[in-house]
Amino acid sequence: MDFVVLDTEGNPELSELALIDSQGLVIYEGLSREHPRISPNSPNLKTLKTLLTEFLAIVQGKTIICHYAEHDIDVLKYNFRQVGLNWHNLKFECTWNLAKNTWQGLESYSLEYLSKYFNLRANSQYFISDMAHSARYDAEFTYHLYIKIMLEKLKQQPNPFTSSRVDTPFQNHPDYLNTYQREFLTLKTGLNNIKLDINHQSKGIVVIGEPGSGKTHLMMRLAQERLSSNRLLFIRQPNNAQSVLYHIYSRILESLVQKVGNLPQLDYLIINTFRKILSLPHRDVKQKDIEILKALYDLEENNINALGAENTQRKREYWLYIEKTINEWWMSNFAAGSFALSIIKGMVKYCSYTDYRYKNITTRWLAGNVLTDEEAETIGLPNWGETISQEAFSLEAISVLGRLSSLDEPLIIIFDQLEGLGLPHNKDILLNFGEAVKEIFTHVPNSLIILNLFPDRWEQFKATFDNSILGRFPSQIYLRQPTDTEIQAIIQIKLQSLNVNLQQLFQPEDLDDILTKKPIRSALNRAADYYNYRVHGIPITIEKAAIYELDSNEKIAQQLRLLQQQQQVSMEVLMQVIQAIQEPAAIDLSNLQQKLASFLPNAIETSPSNPVIEYLIQHKNELEQKYNNSAIITDYDDIGKLKTIAEAFNHIKPVKLTQYRLGKRKLPEHIVVENGNKNHVIGFLQINGTPFTTRIANFNELVSIHTQTKFELIRDERLPEITGKVGKEHINQLQNSQNGKFSLLNKPDRILLDLIYDLIISIYNKDLDNVDLASALNLVITHQQWYHWIFSILGFTPPTK
Repeated sequence: MDFVVLDTEGNPELSELALIDSQGLVIYEGLSREHPRISPNSPNLKTLKTLLTEFLAIVQGKTIICHYAEHDIDVLKYNFRQVGLNWHNLKFECTWNLAKNTWQGLESYSLEYLSKYFNLRANSQYFISDMAHSARYDAEFTYHLYIKIMLEKLKQQPNPFTSSRVDTPFQNHPDYLNTYQREFLTLKTGLNNIKLDINHQSKGIVVIGEPGSGKTHLMMRLAQERLSSNRLLFIRQPNNAQSVLYHIYSRILESLVQKVGNLPQLDYLIINTFRKILSLPHRDVKQKDIEILKALYDLEENNINALGAENTQRKREYWLYIEKTINEWWMSNFAAGSFALSIIKGMVKYCSYTDYRYKNITTRWLAGNVLTDEEAETIGLPNWGETISQEAFSLEAISVLGRLSSLDEPLIIIFDQLEGLGLPHNKDILLNFGEAVKEIFTHVPNSLIILNLFPDRWEQFKATFDNSILGRFPSQIYLRQPTDTEIQAIIQIKLQSLNVNLQQLFQPEDLDDILTKKPIRSALNRAADYYNYRVHGIPITIEKAAIYELDSNEKIAQQLRLLQQQQQVSMEVLMQVIQAIQEPAAIDLSNLQQKLASFLPNAIETSPSNPVIEYLIQHKNELEQKYNNSAIITDYDDIGKLKTIAEAFNHIKPVKLTQYRLGKRKLPEHIVVENGNKNHVIGFLQINGTPFTTRIANFNELVSIHTQTKFELIRDERLPEITGKVGKEHINQLQNSQNGKFSLLNKPDRILLDLIYDLIISIYNKDLDNVDLASALNLVITHQQWYHWIFSILGFTPPTK
């Protein structure tokens, strides 16, 4: 809000007037030459008419803040009449009324009482009664009272700095565009070069920056500007060496079904491909083309039935025509391939549905999953066979996306959260990741491929990969540390939704401390601490960072607020506090502070909230909100998560992992946890149809062979229920065995499993300031709220209730 603070002196003749701007600076001070009380030698003497005319020019369009505004309005109106000026319809707010509504039941609401009660300072000085009733002096304290009221209102708002980490480019965080502007232009130039290249050859860029420097934030900026034209595909770290390409494609598919505006990204890709085909030279545009084009524009405007209602003949005919048109273009430019035309058919099918259930089934089909017979019949697509090579299928599917995009805009393929690949136990995943990226460059055109990495991890990648991979990334962007001015601008951008600026919220010493923190995320986390201190009174501890030295009055006021809550302070000490406020020179403040501290030891050194707990609470809420979103659930990904969790626990207790074999027969993805003489097998089986039946049968045979081993086979509850007779028989067989169990992974267990995995990956990626892995894991295994039953299998005792 654009405001000025006003104080007038006069009753009713105006003697002086002062204005303070929203930054707390005196912007106008004037004394009336005609007033008998004003000395003719005073500075800033003006005629009354000049005083009021200049006042009007400054306050036009602004809210005027006064303490007991009714008095100031009466004085102004009277003096406007005296000099023949028309009264304007000005907007006033009264801190006397605001204070009464904000803090009910106080003894007084005078400016002097409130300034002393809340320990307010102007120009580093507390309120002195003898200096009151000067327009400038009262205006300055009215300004600080108004800021105090504004901060009180902020208690109902979330801390704008707690969400300092950008997890995916699809998020929406405040962004200061001047930071990394040159680096951003480099990314856009890379995209433009691919578009202008007649061969649409893919190119690579490495974005290098320290933890918290804003790599993913820069990707978010790219998304916000380019999602209306380009398809952005976000891939987190693969966790299974056997399925790196499939992991990449699964994450790409999850990005494609992410909504951008009114439609998922995949819809826009297919729609734009069809449009571009119709605009190609020598294309004979038919009446049906024109009808469909118009309907597609309506579809983008959120008319979901633009091409016809669900399951109508008109809709089926239109989308079959779109598929036929794309297929004809494909066959005239590319070989059919093993899966290409089937993948295009599935993509068009996905776009043709408005019902979420049909889209979800089609998404799983596009992921290469075997559907139930009923599901396959519902969407009219042939089931995949069990012999499909997921890696070969994934590479061809990504290639199809790249070739379709060559009619449109380049794909943006972002690899992020890759730091864990540098750990020794992930060496095979890293090597396979390098080969997968090389395959994508070879087979997928029209793509800007971005790696986000720490500087030391990029050096490790360079030492690991050969030139056939490194040569694909000729450009590296290094993110520098922003200047103090830029960081202040970033902080202000974060505050813009709260109608307050950083000078109003933070003291100069607060900002000095915030700006010492590097990189950007650390500065924002520190700003979050000061926000909690200024708004909620939560002390900042010495351990967390060196807080500026409080003066004696501040320490006394802070301790007294805490003591009042617990009603521990004696009447003797309270009387001394009152005397100290009224007559600071008459009391030994140091001795009084010690007396207060004796009632409440360590009150100022209250422990900060644990960053791991903060992360778990916040991220758990995020996982719950997106639990029902489309997700590609795979055995490879889940067993990879479990291996990552088990390997992480080696930091606090050795965990030995192996696997069982059953000749050349296919088993569910699983790990064997060796714990002394007791082994425990955990497997995942997220597939359907014949592959499910075959693999659970083989799993049951393992159960009968290893009678001293405990077996547990897990399936996500969001997947279709197994309804086949033979499949159900095998489930019952496993359930009825003495050492086997079949479990559905329910929502709480799934969220907790993903939460612990994401915590570990976040620590590897240094997304949490000053958090080491061992202490974080010790916390989760000792708190019942975060304890997962899998920890017991890894050899940890559940916490007592």
